[in-house]
Amino acid sequence: MTRLFGTDGVRGIANHDLTPELALRLGRAAGHVLGGAGRRVVVGRDTRRSGRMLESALAAGLCSVGVEVRLVGHVPTPGLAHIARSGDFIAGAVISASHNPAPDNGIKFFDHRGLKLPDAVEDRIERDMAADDALPRPTEGGIGLIGDARGLVKEYEDRLTSLAPRLDGMRVVLDCANGATYRVAPSVFAQAGAEVISVCDQPTGLNINDGCGSTYPELVQRTVVERGAAVGFAFDGDGDRCLIVDDRGALHDGDFVLALAARHFARRGRLEPRLVVGTVMTNGGMEATLARDGIALVRTQVGDRYVWEEMDKRGALFGGEPSGHVIFREHATTGDGILTALEVAQLARAEGRSIAELAGEVERWPQVLLNVRVARRKEWQDVAAFRDEYERAKSALEREGGRVNVRPSGTEPVLRILVEARAEVLASSTAKRLAAVAEEVLS
Repeated sequence: MTRLFGTDGVRGIANHDLTPELALRLGRAAGHVLGGAGRRVVVGRDTRRSGRMLESALAAGLCSVGVEVRLVGHVPTPGLAHIARSGDFIAGAVISASHNPAPDNGIKFFDHRGLKLPDAVEDRIERDMAADDALPRPTEGGIGLIGDARGLVKEYEDRLTSLAPRLDGMRVVLDCANGATYRVAPSVFAQAGAEVISVCDQPTGLNINDGCGSTYPELVQRTVVERGAAVGFAFDGDGDRCLIVDDRGALHDGDFVLALAARHFARRGRLEPRLVVGTVMTNGGMEATLARDGIALVRTQVGDRYVWEEMDKRGALFGGEPSGHVIFREHATTGDGILTALEVAQLARAEGRSIAELAGEVERWPQVLLNVRVARRKEWQDVAAFRDEYERAKSALEREGGRVNVRPSGTEPVLRILVEARAEVLASSTAKRLAAVAEEVLS
């Protein structure tokens, strides 16, 4: 049986895979597993048209087992995690499909500490969904109530503002991806004194991530150069990712943020333990840069939940992914795009140099990432023709100091093939060869 929960909650095309009926059953089961009658759950969403529909169904399911529900409306995912851990809630749920296109949506839960649910708890929820008739059905005063709690988003905004450096006179471009950051991000940067140029901040419910945001950073790159800005930040639809654009229009990812933060704190004797947590996608050049400063890189599988688990285990201050999910342990339990942007601006000012100059110190090795749509992406290791080609590529790359990583996406119907090598031509040719074999034998 296929597991309902993926690496980032329950995802699917809204009203096709992710239906109101499914959201209703999910709400009932989650409410029962997470605490039951009389407890409170906070629910937020991004700007997708389907958000209200799924929010209503999820809230109805929670109330039907006696859970009290508070709705905060549009909120970045890290904002929902912050609210869940700072208020009197047993859990929080956010309705979003992150960087995916508008037809998709998802439901993701956080516990009262602002952490994503462990696999074992998600499995219990799935089992209770299959046994829906056995779940409680209170009546009259036992039914949960739904309340409006949109004011809690302002508490999250105030928290970010309290952490923001003074940015007086700094011209900043913010690409809000027509998503959940469209109100909070411009407000926080304006309160910090920055001159804010905000783009893609007019969500219609249908234009989230549509040619904008961290998935399509060309707009913010162009705007930074045209408007003479010092820096640009591109968020994704739910606000947990951030990519950085320097004053020359060059793009910098989560690896750069990790290197910037780790090296800054290490030079001041404040990086303890002397390591950062990345993933199998983290660039080898960034790892080499850290190594020269005596900083270790610990890799995990892809997913910010796994990054956090390793950070928590090792006590690491920083961890993240090239996609722009970066966790600053002192302030958050999950990736927060707005917080990342504020930290980058603060670190650059503290270093007294431009982002372009700082990025020039971080080595990068050529990487080629291809997303191949194939029906049998999860079975790639069981198909001999592809597995053999993968092993040949792996051996050849290792001799040259490179590497290859193949994994099925947990959020999209694609097989992700990453090849890294010191020579770009080798990375490109190897990735293309693996993609061609995948299309031939895994379709």
